[in-house]
Formats: sequence, C-alpha cells, structure tokens
Amino acid sequence: MLRAAWTGGVAPILPQAAGVVVTPLQRVSSSLSRLAGDYFVRYIEAWQTAEENERLQIEVNELRQQLVELENYREENENLKGFLEIKERNPDFEFEPASVTARDPNDRFYSFTIDKGTLDGVSPNDTVLTSAGLVGRVKEVGLNWAKVLTILDPSVNVGAYDNRTRDTGIVTGAVDLAGLGRCKLAYLQRESGANAGDLVVTSGGSIFPQDIVIGRIAEIAYEKGEISLFAVIEPAADIRSLTSVMVIKSFAGQEVPADDE
Repeated sequence: MLRAAWTGGVAPILPQAAGVVVTPLQRVSSSLSRLAGDYFVRYIEAWQTAEENERLQIEVNELRQQLVELENYREENENLKGFLEIKERNPDFEFEPASVTARDPNDRFYSFTIDKGTLDGVSPNDTVLTSAGLVGRVKEVGLNWAKVLTILDPSVNVGAYDNRTRDTGIVTGAVDLAGLGRCKLAYLQRESGANAGDLVVTSGGSIFPQDIVIGRIAEIAYEKGEISLFAVIEPAADIRSLTSVMVIKSFAGQEVPADDE
C-alpha cells in the first residue's frame, strides 16, 4: 500500500519490463493454444467424417450387392417362367438347370463350360438353351462339368426352317459372323420367300427337338456361285453373355447319333 501510494499506482520498472517481455509471449502462446485446439477439433471432426463415410460406403456396397442379387433373382425367375412355358408345350422334355462357370478366351465362337455333368444325367450332344432360344449342344462331359458348343460354331449344324414360309435349311456358324454374335441359315432355295424379321425354329431330329426358337432373320444374301441363298440369323439367346442355361437331357424321339445333324 505504501509502495502504491509512493508510486501513485504505477508498477515498478522491473515488473513493467517483465510485462513488456511476457505479454507478447502470452499472446503467442494463446494463439498457439487456439490453433492447436482448432486443429485438434478439425482432426476429430475429420476422423469422425471419415468413419461416417466408411460406414456409409459399406452400406452402399451392401445395397449394391442386394440389387445385384435381386436382379439375378429376377432374371432367374424370368428364365424359369420361360422354361415352364416350354415344358408345358413339351411335357416330354427333361430339363437340367446349369450355370456357366468358364469361357475359353481363345474361342471365337463363345463356347463355355457348365457346372453339370454325368452325375446329373448330362450327355454328349444334349441340347442347350435358354428361355429365349437355342444356344447349342454339349460336346464333352465330365462328372460335374460339360463343355458346350454354341450355334455360332461352324461345327454345329441344326436342321431348321422359316416359321412363316416353311423353307428349310441348316443353321450353322460362320467365322465372319461369330464376332457379331450371329449365325446363318444355309442352303435356302433360290426361290425362297424368306425375309428379314422371319422367325427361324428347329425342324427336329435326333439331337435337337422340334420347334425350339433359334432367332430371327436379319438379312438374306446369295451363297458363292449364287446357287442358293442363306439368311443371317440374329439368335434369340444372348449367347455372348450367358450366365445360366438349361440342358435337355431327354425328349421324345431322341436318339444317340453317330455325328452331327
């Protein structure tokens, strides 16, 4: 009290000097403290946001997977509905459902392997199809697998006819058409009235049952030498991206052939 009265309330020189030095340091310390606090808060918020984003991404992935499964179920139901209609029209057909498990990347005709074999009653030359139409035939069979040749392959020959005109021919593959996912109806008579848009179906035989849809005519052209016509066929089945098929293990009139039809 005496000192304050003596100095008139003014701090002594030493404390004033200390204050001159300490005050800026306190301001810097306070600023650093605020910056550290802000950084820590932002770090916590960023960590929480990242955690929330990760959780949301997991939920999105789960929903996507559910959508894929639902789409697969929908496709499977559509296929089963189509096969049921085929079965109703052909009660003698014995079906075996199968999934496509592998494709040969070097095969330009899109052959593939399925997960059914002799243990399931599948045999060489059995007809393979989808609910939309013909796919091909079984070539080789193992205990639990089978290799399928498609109608895009020139080694596969299918007796067929134009459903409108009844003109007959042989559906087979062609190198120049396989890349487009197409095949052809060969050996049409020059007088054939077949036109683009006509439906082509199997004529029946020892390998392929009768009246299985193959596809529609895309165009008509002359064979070399112009002796006969051929029709370019757009298959009803999406042969290049199949995931599941049906194998016809038996049908009325089926025989064990020595060679292709």
